[in-house]
Amino acid sequence: MNKKVLTGEKITISIKDLKIGDNHSPIFIAGPCSVESKEQILETALKLKEIGIHVLRGGVFKPRTSPYDFQGLEIEGLKYLKEAGDAANLPIITELMDEKNMDLVLEYADIIQIGSRNMYNYSLLKALGKIKKPVLLKRGMSASIREWSMAAEYIAAYGNKNIILCERGIRTFETYTRNTLDLAAVPIMKKETGLPVIVDPSHGTGIRELIAPMSKAALACGANGLMIEVHPNPEKALSDGHQSLTLDQYKELFDEIK
Repeated sequence: MNKKVLTGEKITISIKDLKIGDNHSPIFIAGPCSVESKEQILETALKLKEIGIHVLRGGVFKPRTSPYDFQGLEIEGLKYLKEAGDAANLPIITELMDEKNMDLVLEYADIIQIGSRNMYNYSLLKALGKIKKPVLLKRGMSASIREWSMAAEYIAAYGNKNIILCERGIRTFETYTRNTLDLAAVPIMKKETGLPVIVDPSHGTGIRELIAPMSKAALACGANGLMIEVHPNPEKALSDGHQSLTLDQYKELFDEIK
């Protein structure tokens, strides 16, 4: 197979009643970096549903730089996330780290997230090509446009075109922000692949105060949606609290955008 599957022809992704990439209203994905307890994710889900989000996010298998950091609640957390999504009538997205847990995550999640560290995991990408559920493919932290588009091509070439791309910043010489949010990648990847592209300004900047302006900039340059970390009490979050919005802050941003 030498011919590209993703030719730039526009692809719209359907998740229940949602349409991502149809150039209508942007899709809002929000929730905590990590599912920490049943109470935490349920409270967050119900309040975010009231605000108006479309998809609930929450990490249960957490790839962390330090082996001593919180690694997630794993299967228990996945069940909590599913229960919260059902209670709020929201589809859920969570990260898959390896093929070992793929069947389990497929059973619970509506969208499978592939994180920055796994963008180069080609055996995992091939396996995801054999499923039908949507895959959200985050850009690798040091990935070029071509490398990112070829990672998406791996999934599509093996049969699954239900791919949502996520620009989450890349590692550069700049140290003020956690990453450098490459918003030029949004129109480029939409043109090159035809896939919908959303933006994660939480990881893209790592700074709470930058999330709102970069969210607006992302939508202005054509992003099909936003994925933002939201926590009921960021100061006590077990991961990424410094780049998470409170529920009130998220509502303010959501209302401004809408």
